[in-house]
Amino acid sequence: MIQISIRTNFADVIKRLDALPEKIANKAMVKALNTTIGQAKTNMASQIGKEFNLKVGAVKDRLTVTPASRKSGELKLQAKLEATKRGNRRSMNLIAFQDGLLTTKTAKTAGRRNSVGQLGFKIKKSGGRKVITGSFIGNQGRTVFVRTGKDRLPIKAVNTIDVPQMFNTRRINQAVQRIMQERFATNFDRALRDVLREWAK
Repeated sequence: MIQISIRTNFADVIKRLDALPEKIANKAMVKALNTTIGQAKTNMASQIGKEFNLKVGAVKDRLTVTPASRKSGELKLQAKLEATKRGNRRSMNLIAFQDGLLTTKTAKTAGRRNSVGQLGFKIKKSGGRKVITGSFIGNQGRTVFVRTGKDRLPIKAVNTIDVPQMFNTRRINQAVQRIMQERFATNFDRALRDVLREWAK
């Protein structure tokens, strides 16, 4: 989860808030927080997409924003960005990282040598393509499996790092925190101008 402390990092903003009528200050703060957390979501997806072999859209689907709100007289001046897991799973199936079908293995069938396809995977963009011997796709194309013995069954799904773990990678998390801190004051200025224009109508 990513949060920023307004009072710790934005003393100038706090001074301006204290000088404003409460309703204006609160409305501007809610708008600024939600703009900043929305930018953080976009940037987090982009940062993860740069490092890991996932589409930015797929990462965004796993990022959840809890917006700040001002409803029915209740004020919630907190916005959060989190990475969510699907169900009880703590890992992502390798199908998300499939990177082509290789034909590097040769098998002998009925006295003839034939090329056998092997699944290639690439988790990090800077890393090489990996091959897991015996892996195959099942579950209507949604899951990579391997057999746990010599027989056809049993099989098990092959899983790896999921978006929450990518989210918590220190350099990615810190980069997004830094961008939030750089943009919040500007977002507050714009939000305050918007609120004052609305107030003046």
